[in-house]
Amino acid sequence: MTTLHFNVRGRVQGVGFRWWVRSRALELSITGHVRNREDGSVEVLATGSDDALDVLRRSLHIGPSAAAVEDVEEAVASPDSSPGFEIVE
Repeated sequence: MTTLHFNVRGRVQGVGFRWWVRSRALELSITGHVRNREDGSVEVLATGSDDALDVLRRSLHIGPSAAAVEDVEEAVASPDSSPGFEIVE
């Protein structure tokens, strides 16, 4: 299992982005969390198989229909202890 940290920038808050990410992650059996950041970006910490993370990565570059993704930063990270995938407030 690999853990990746994504920071998604653009029009990604107030458009259902976190709920959309959670839905995609659960479909892909990815654990971790998603949260809004104060700078207007969305942070995603995701642990899963390389194939599942690749699908999520490609999805994050597109986002839900109401979003306008401008940039996705990615880094390898340490896994968190989440048994599922949570939306962090």
